[in-house]
Amino acid sequence: MAFLADSVLDAALSEISSNAVALHICKQAPSSYTQATSTHSLGNKSGLSFDAAANGSPNGRKISTSVSNGSVSASGDATHWAIVSGSVLLAHGLLPASQAVTSGNKFNISSLDIRIPDAA
Repeated sequence: MAFLADSVLDAALSEISSNAVALHICKQAPSSYTQATSTHSLGNKSGLSFDAAANGSPNGRKISTSVSNGSVSASGDATHWAIVSGSVLLAHGLLPASQAVTSGNKFNISSLDIRIPDAA
């Protein structure tokens, strides 16, 4: 069975929290920076703040953030989030709940966890 110390998982999560420039809401899962910031993006929020790494559920480690007053730039159904830095897609995943958004409005995400599970 593989094992990774919490400090190893925390280092990966620190890379995200220390270098995140913006969170984009997307109409589908992006596989590149361009898809996250352009092709699939419906809006974004910069100036993210993350909680310290903590135990994840059901295992692993996690960091958490929330978003208020993100800017919606295109109308559609936001189903995914993407976190970017410079020209790098750092992480992406499903939103806690799909959101119908309208260009010119604001979006909020009350709680978003980024979790790395324990090695198996």
